[in-house]
Amino acid sequence: MEKRSDYTRFQVEILFKLIGVIAYVLLAIVFTITLHWNGIGGRVITELLSSFLQIEYFTAQTLYYPLFFVWILIFGALLFLIIRAFLRFCTKSLTDIDQRLNMLLLDESAEINLPEELASIEQKLNVMKQTMEKRLSDAQLAEQRKNDLVMYLAHDIRTPLTSVIGYLSLLEEAKDMPAEQRDKYTRITLDKAYRLEKMINEFFETTRYNLQQIRLEKENIDLDYMLQQLTDELLPVLSQRGNTVILRADENITVYGDPEKLARVFNNILKNAAAYSYPETEIEIIAESHVEEGVKIIFQNKGKTIPADKLSTIFEKFNRLDDARMSNTGGSGLGLAIAKEIVKLHGGTIHVQSEKDTTVFTVQLPPQEFTS
Repeated sequence: MEKRSDYTRFQVEILFKLIGVIAYVLLAIVFTITLHWNGIGGRVITELLSSFLQIEYFTAQTLYYPLFFVWILIFGALLFLIIRAFLRFCTKSLTDIDQRLNMLLLDESAEINLPEELASIEQKLNVMKQTMEKRLSDAQLAEQRKNDLVMYLAHDIRTPLTSVIGYLSLLEEAKDMPAEQRDKYTRITLDKAYRLEKMINEFFETTRYNLQQIRLEKENIDLDYMLQQLTDELLPVLSQRGNTVILRADENITVYGDPEKLARVFNNILKNAAAYSYPETEIEIIAESHVEEGVKIIFQNKGKTIPADKLSTIFEKFNRLDDARMSNTGGSGLGLAIAKEIVKLHGGTIHVQSEKDTTVFTVQLPPQEFTS
């Protein structure tokens, strides 16, 4: 069944007004023909003029001629006014819409109101207005959070840099420093340098962050080998807190995608799991291949349950801003946002669940992207 038009009432009003204009024109034409001096009406009026003014018939006819032309002018003027009023009625709706569009451009807070017959357009304009306001608010918030993050990183970079310079100066000045103390200062300097490198990398990520610039260069990838490599690379971080990784994946599972980008996705998720797992617990990685569902990669760790409000924004950029200065695990908040965009570019999805001290990240990609 065809959907009824949202502008039926508007169409009906135009139709009735158009019928009125046509009716007036027809009546005026009929009346004009009737009044014509060669018609019955013309002769009757001429006779009335002759009788009333007590003049001859031909003299009365001579007086009737200009009266007839006056009527023609009146008829034409009235027709012009009626057509103009009709056109103004038809264009009034466009004028109203134009004025309300100006409200959108001027960012006025008032709600958009249109005549009742344009209720559908009014509703759509208000939805558009709310959407634009939300996008503007989100953009301003993101920009503010980004600026704050850059400021925090720039400020915090000074601390490890000062330490690095200080300890290197001590090592340079104290040539006869005991070996044990020199090793201690060297180790501290190296730790501070690593911390400084991490902050600089975060700063670099922040300043160049633009997800739309990500481009994929796909090839066949051994998924099991990739996950083993990422696990081995993260082993020093895991061992510090006694965490281990259990990998369950089919040795023959392969994926057609961008190896660098997908490695970044899995690395970001794994680092997140390592940072927030309870000490001495296992992080489980499961890779499964399904003919209909494609490939599913699951990262599961034991750690503090993520609150629902943070869980809903965990893939938003800079969502770690408030925690970025609280601990060494705090990052720029870009990792999961970039991971989500890369997965989307591969045609897949990524989501997270957290309950009962268990957090599960699931990456799922469609069958056409993978072969087993």
